Amino acid sequence: MNVAVLGLGLIGGSVLQALAAGGHRVVGFDADPATRATARTAAARARSGSRWEVAGTIRDAVRDTDLCVLAVPFPALPSVLDEMTGYRGLVTDVTSIKAPVRDLTGDLRFVGGHPMAGKETSGFRAADRGLFVGCAWALCLEPETETAEWFDLAEIITGLGARVVPATAAEHDRVVAGVSHVPHLLAAALTGAIEGDPLAAALAAGSFRDGTRVAATRPELIAAMCGGNAAAVTEALDQVLRSLQAMRTELSAKDPVAALGPLLAPASAARAAWPPVPGEQAELPVRKDVLLRLGRVGGWVTGIDRERRKVIAMRPETDRNSP
Repeated sequence: MNVAVLGLGLIGGSVLQALAAGGHRVVGFDADPATRATARTAAARARSGSRWEVAGTIRDAVRDTDLCVLAVPFPALPSVLDEMTGYRGLVTDVTSIKAPVRDLTGDLRFVGGHPMAGKETSGFRAADRGLFVGCAWALCLEPETETAEWFDLAEIITGLGARVVPATAAEHDRVVAGVSHVPHLLAAALTGAIEGDPLAAALAAGSFRDGTRVAATRPELIAAMCGGNAAAVTEALDQVLRSLQAMRTELSAKDPVAALGPLLAPASAARAAWPPVPGEQAELPVRKDVLLRLGRVGGWVTGIDRERRKVIAMRPETDRNSP
């Protein structure tokens, strides 16, 4: 396909490079001239067959393309979409919130997406064409979504090595608030708690590293994702705060060691059961009810059978922790 990627940060730059490596003709654009220059230099150095072009304007980037990938932060979307008035190609995005983006796209042929991949570093220099291999990539199905367009995008995304997880925008925003957005806030809070304490910084080891990695993400990106999903993030954060308060209460018990155990055991079991182990492969029809049911049980799409118009799907095992 002929594809435009608007926004060449970590995720957009990785999409650009992965699509080019997959044989698509790709044109990128970024509002920052320095980023455009970096992307052009990288394209010139890329091996033949993996190169891309970089346009000087949004309109030049999307001209004559079949697909446009929106990879700019949520606050920048309105101005980008204004520049795309009249665009007739298919549009998807990689933004970490889905319902607000959908509401902005108006009459565009839009299918929302979100790859659950990233790093604490940002910018085109951090981009990696292999970033999406093995990652879950939410691909939204709404009442207005054309299944043929969803099918085409699922084929492209699985071609990048990702696992497509069907979901509605509302389902995505609710779940991602807990598994992505709140963890960013917790990481920031944990990191802030040792600020100015050099002894704590010296003794911090694996648990601190793993629990705070995403605190190094650019603050404006964290603010955009959490603020753009404020209602769902508030609900998920309240749930975490209730759990922490319960643990705080048990620390005041006569025997805090015994009191904490029952609160910690369910989380330990749940973490041991993650990530889900794939069960048997299945072929499923491209129907919204079937695909959404697959996503709701924690399943995903790994490939496309275009001739038979089927998706190759996996469901997680349900007895991973059984004796």
